[in-house]
Amino acid sequence: MKFIDLFAGLGGFHQALSKLGHECVFASEKKEHLAQLYEINYGIKPNRNIRDITPEFIPDHDILCAGFPCQPFSKAGNMQGLEDIRNGSFFDILVEIIMHKRPRYFILENVRNIESHDDFKTWKYISEKLAELGYHIKKSVLSPHHFDIPQHRERLFIIGSLEQLDHFDWPQKMRLTHSVRDFLYPRDIKKVEPSRLEVISLWQEFLDIFPSEVKIPGFPIWSMEFGANYPTDIPISELSNEELEKYRGSFGIPLKGMSYIEKLANLPSYAVKNKKRKAYPEWKVRWILDNRNLYKNYKNDLQPLIPKLKSLPVKSWQKFEWNCGDSVRDIKQYILQFRASGLRVKKADFFPSLVTVSTQVPIIGWEDRYITPYEAMKIQSFDEIILPEGNGSCFSALGNAVNVQLVFMIAQNLLTQPDVGQYGAKVNLYAC
Repeated sequence: MKFIDLFAGLGGFHQALSKLGHECVFASEKKEHLAQLYEINYGIKPNRNIRDITPEFIPDHDILCAGFPCQPFSKAGNMQGLEDIRNGSFFDILVEIIMHKRPRYFILENVRNIESHDDFKTWKYISEKLAELGYHIKKSVLSPHHFDIPQHRERLFIIGSLEQLDHFDWPQKMRLTHSVRDFLYPRDIKKVEPSRLEVISLWQEFLDIFPSEVKIPGFPIWSMEFGANYPTDIPISELSNEELEKYRGSFGIPLKGMSYIEKLANLPSYAVKNKKRKAYPEWKVRWILDNRNLYKNYKNDLQPLIPKLKSLPVKSWQKFEWNCGDSVRDIKQYILQFRASGLRVKKADFFPSLVTVSTQVPIIGWEDRYITPYEAMKIQSFDEIILPEGNGSCFSALGNAVNVQLVFMIAQNLLTQPDVGQYGAKVNLYAC
């Protein structure tokens, strides 16, 4: 069959459908460097702006594939959903193409949060629009780690068919037998910068403070709360300069005697930005108080770390997430990420989701290096292709890509018709 590949990126849909014997007849990709690579890798020159092409000029096709922009629905994005001026209208463009071209099937992919976004109103809109076009649809949240690929990357997949979907089953989940180490190809490696190694070493000092019989805190560590006592039941913006005089800010620094601007500069950013709410959300208050109590219980042990933590040049480095439970307390045995939420330490059972932010590339702790673009390509199940130059562009593209193996399994089941062969097996009538 013929398929089109919209918001094509590195061509994850292209690889998956081509492996099943189907032919790509049209692609669209806005970013110039990715469009150029798509042409090099697959021999098709993508359309550069799907907004500027009318459906009549898109070739007839049997399958529409699209990982439409996720920023409006991602927790890492602006969360404006379908109201997002820049990207929110792309779903309606898909609807228009489907309405005019009537492909037999479609496969859509997006972040899992799109399902619950805006109190499920976004999903209601999407599902109703597709149903109005006469399509039977199914959805499921799937991740590569469900299918023996050690990467945690939950995404919502939506499939549609003009015919009933009684024949379709989502791929059967399997036990994870491959390890992270099976996906390591240490070539052209990039070592972790000395400044970040110092951060890792500092948080190792933090872990070493706790006796073996004491559990490492499971809540996020916000070291700026060590010694702080500013109020959490009222926004900082409602306190006058005089009222702030009696409190201590980040790392317990007394605010007395400072100008109002200096006071704000010595409070955590999330405290200063809390203007719209009359109080912090419960989860944030809980984490703030947990950190303050932690400091109170281990003040003498933590005090020597305060100057080091306070002097870290990046605010997010002052935060720490231990996701390893009662496992060995050696940070370098795990997979690490420098995130906006802090240094995250996770067990080495699977890779964290690749994201578009190049500063959050996973780190192989036991080798003091970042994963390589080649490793990231394999984690996303791509056959070898030419990747973008530069780690930033490369990991951004891979973080946006669909996982090829997941799409392959979904498409294989979707395009297998209910006709039964002589041995009782379903037959893929449409593979070339």
